[in-house]
Amino acid sequence: KVIIEVRKKVCTGLPKVIIESDRTHLVANLKPRFEYKYSFKGPHLVQSDNSIPFWEYGGDAIASADNIRITPSLRSKKGWAWTKNPITFDQWSVECVFKVTGRGRIGADGLAVWYTTQKSQEGTVYGSTDMWNGLGVFMDSFDNDGQHNNPYVMAMVNDGTKQYDHQSDGSQQQIGGCMRDFRNKPYPVRVKVEYYNRILTVFINTGLTNNKDDFELCLRQENVDLPKGGYFGISAATGGLADDHDVLAFLTHSLHDGDQLAAKTQVSEQERQKYENEFDTYYKELEKNKQDFNQAHPDKVRQDYEGEFDNQGERELRMIFEGQNSIHHAVKELRKTLDELLGRQEMVLTRVSQLSTGGAVQAPQGGAQQQMGGGGGVPMLDTIKRHEVDRVMNNQNDLMQSAREMRQLLNDIQNRANVIQQNMGQGGGAAGGGGGGGLPQHTQQAISELQEHMKYVRQDVVNLVNRPQSAGGVACPPPLAVSCITPTLFFVSIIAQFVLLIAYMVYRSNKEAQAKKFY
Repeated sequence: KVIIEVRKKVCTGLPKVIIESDRTHLVANLKPRFEYKYSFKGPHLVQSDNSIPFWEYGGDAIASADNIRITPSLRSKKGWAWTKNPITFDQWSVECVFKVTGRGRIGADGLAVWYTTQKSQEGTVYGSTDMWNGLGVFMDSFDNDGQHNNPYVMAMVNDGTKQYDHQSDGSQQQIGGCMRDFRNKPYPVRVKVEYYNRILTVFINTGLTNNKDDFELCLRQENVDLPKGGYFGISAATGGLADDHDVLAFLTHSLHDGDQLAAKTQVSEQERQKYENEFDTYYKELEKNKQDFNQAHPDKVRQDYEGEFDNQGERELRMIFEGQNSIHHAVKELRKTLDELLGRQEMVLTRVSQLSTGGAVQAPQGGAQQQMGGGGGVPMLDTIKRHEVDRVMNNQNDLMQSAREMRQLLNDIQNRANVIQQNMGQGGGAAGGGGGGGLPQHTQQAISELQEHMKYVRQDVVNLVNRPQSAGGVACPPPLAVSCITPTLFFVSIIAQFVLLIAYMVYRSNKEAQAKKFY
């Protein structure tokens, strides 16, 4: 294998330099011209009637706004697309941009680019008919001959009498080819076919990079005779295995010699003089019409146009000035925000320092307050922490709210007691006038009990207000130890859940296996 690889490199490396030098010499003199009637490219590829301008497609091909799917990833599908009109030039270059994607490790059958004298329909050769007259460039995905040399790119010329050999993948009928993998690439694959001066050249971009011009030479064959006035086409087919064959663009250029094209496009001196005279005549008529319009409509005449438009330097200076102003405003806003943050920080530090210095700082047990160290550092004081300050403030707010509620309750009780006393006075006067006693005995007893309860409540409120604040909260009662389920029942339920989960996963995997495609 090593000897074979070395021989291949030696045999293919030496002529490649000659080929590249010849191509550089030819390309320097070639002038390509884009032919839109033999090309297509997305987006907006399909018209409202699902047709493609200057092209026709059929079979299992599906056209969309971005590409033409020649065949979907289904078994035994064939599709094609052909130009409606034959070409009117002899030297040409076509570039086919496509993607071949599939779920399997290998795919089938492949894609073909055609140049033939007749437009073909569905057939056995990559979705097109056999025994064609012209050129076929095949991107073969499936290895029919078992030589492990696929995916493979090859070209075959047929005069209408040869039948394509499927068993050997056309290896004995090709005029050249190369082994390149074009399936499941990150970027679209590009195949460029050039035909100029009876020289056929095929380049390929395998789609490993996003560089559109990263082409490699696949084959070059001289003395290739192709018929004139043929049609360009694309076809693809699937078999027992299936891939998506998507063609994103098909770009056609006619090739012309630079010197001949310049001679054809060069204007003679007589025609040049004629066009210059016509231009001078039209320009004089335009100036005359402008003067007539200015005389007829003096109110609409704009005398001075200078100063209305900025030159390049003024426009750049204005843009620089506007950019500096926006930066200045942004810096001012940032400075303002920073000052606000510093003010808030100073306010918080001031409040914390007031809280820490306002309370008595207890000295540690067994000695006096800690003194500064021998190095003259700051004495370590046990100051209050931020979370302790928040807890004290929350407790104080709760106490104030409770005091307000108790005060409101006391006011209500006091008002009701005043009302009852007024009723007692009115009732006593009426009873004295009538010779009877005061209120009934049970009413007086209830009033006295109410007054005693009011005294107790007032004392509780005073004690609550005067009670020293504590940093800690009220301890919660211990939770009741209640056992909801037994350990046996708990483990049984866990095991049942695991069994149900495993059964569901087996059922789901079976369903997914049934829904997959089998190649």
